[in-house]
Amino acid sequence: MSQLKERKPRAAQPAAPSGPHEEPHPMEFGGPLGAFGISFGLPILCFVFAFFVNDTSGCPPPSLLQPKTFSLDKLKDDVGWQGFSSLINVQAFAATIGYYLFSLTLNAVLPATKVDGIELRSGGRLTYRFNAFLSAIVTLGLLAAGTFVYGAEFPVWTFIWDNYVPILSSNILISYALAIFVYVRSFQVKPGNNEKRELAAGGHSGNMLYDWFIGRELNPRVTLPFFGEIDIKTFMELRPGMLGWVILDLTFMARQYHNYGKITVSILIVTFSQAFYVLDALYMEPAILTTMDIIMDGFGLMLSFGDLVWVPFAYSLQARYLAIDPKVLSYPEIAAILGIQAFGYYIFRSSNNEKNRFRTNPNDPKIKHLKYMETRSGSKLLISGWWGTARHINYLGDWFMSWAYCLPTGVAGYLVVNHSTLEVVPGEARGWGTLITYFYMIYFAILLIHREGRDEDKCKKKYGKDWEAYCKKVPYRILPYVY
Repeated sequence: MSQLKERKPRAAQPAAPSGPHEEPHPMEFGGPLGAFGISFGLPILCFVFAFFVNDTSGCPPPSLLQPKTFSLDKLKDDVGWQGFSSLINVQAFAATIGYYLFSLTLNAVLPATKVDGIELRSGGRLTYRFNAFLSAIVTLGLLAAGTFVYGAEFPVWTFIWDNYVPILSSNILISYALAIFVYVRSFQVKPGNNEKRELAAGGHSGNMLYDWFIGRELNPRVTLPFFGEIDIKTFMELRPGMLGWVILDLTFMARQYHNYGKITVSILIVTFSQAFYVLDALYMEPAILTTMDIIMDGFGLMLSFGDLVWVPFAYSLQARYLAIDPKVLSYPEIAAILGIQAFGYYIFRSSNNEKNRFRTNPNDPKIKHLKYMETRSGSKLLISGWWGTARHINYLGDWFMSWAYCLPTGVAGYLVVNHSTLEVVPGEARGWGTLITYFYMIYFAILLIHREGRDEDKCKKKYGKDWEAYCKKVPYRILPYVY
């Protein structure tokens, strides 16, 4: 929203340490009206995705392909609509809460690395406790053990599949409740607070809806019995949602095996690519401290919904689709998709590593040779290496990786011929399903361009004429020689 899912893409600001105090930013995302549309429109879109990728009638629902005879009743039958009461149940909500408590427990009891964040505008640094990668290994290890014993009928997989929509609803409710909690609590923040609490520069406009959406407090923290101090933003950024994304993918893989007695290369590529992306982010957890999400954006519904709902449920759509329509890929198609994935990852990870090393340890031998320009504020902006090719080069790698998530679905669209045996054929739905399975790739391109625009505006305000000089030295934004 993550900025939405942003999976969350890693922030692409040029490598530079924290600058001087920033004045409150102008409203973004269309102000209060845009905040309202995103806050209440995206949950509806998530439900649309959930019902349109179904094993009842087809993807998209057949009634939508017959506009002359379309009726709401036909659409309800196509998607298996059972009324609003079916959107949530006690079991799914309790299981979702249990998952969050389990994540908090692993965060508290597993060994962790302590890292200081960058300097706050009001002075001082927050200390962070990182063990997300180890937590993921423990969680996935337990799921692997259960699958070894029970196979595709492991109760975790069957429960998630059978309660997919109620689990989605539960996470939506949690994201809203969390956004309300941090918004109300943000009014306890006082200037010069010795607890190192401060408001986000763009999060205290005075408009309640907008501030609730964009995030009023920069780094809200809470101390809980047994769990200790929790940095809400970093915990939600990389724990429940990101790992939940992988868990959903694995659920869909198990479902494909349940349905067809096999696992296709197409769903393996999607699941492996996305799991690799997530585990890489968790392994590089300290790098999150130099991202835009942490150093600039407050924590409100934008990040709460993006982290807990948009990322796991919207980003796993391709695997959900392939659980029902198992595409078979040729060897050239497999090679091409994996090649695109590897190329995108190389750009994404190496550029982010370069930025992070420059920000945290400019004397690191791996980046000491890089050229930079110094601004009047004392900040240093890279003008060689990856960041000399484009001002947001890591976004390009991130976008290339998104191709590998969508391409395995091929020319998407299917009709369910026999629901009891789950026999599917392309039929008249062929091609129409791409509007859903390729949504992520198109959305992500728009998101990255929008985010790049936000970065540019903030940097212009922060660096002034120095930014104009920097743009002359590094003229391209994302794609060298093109944009």
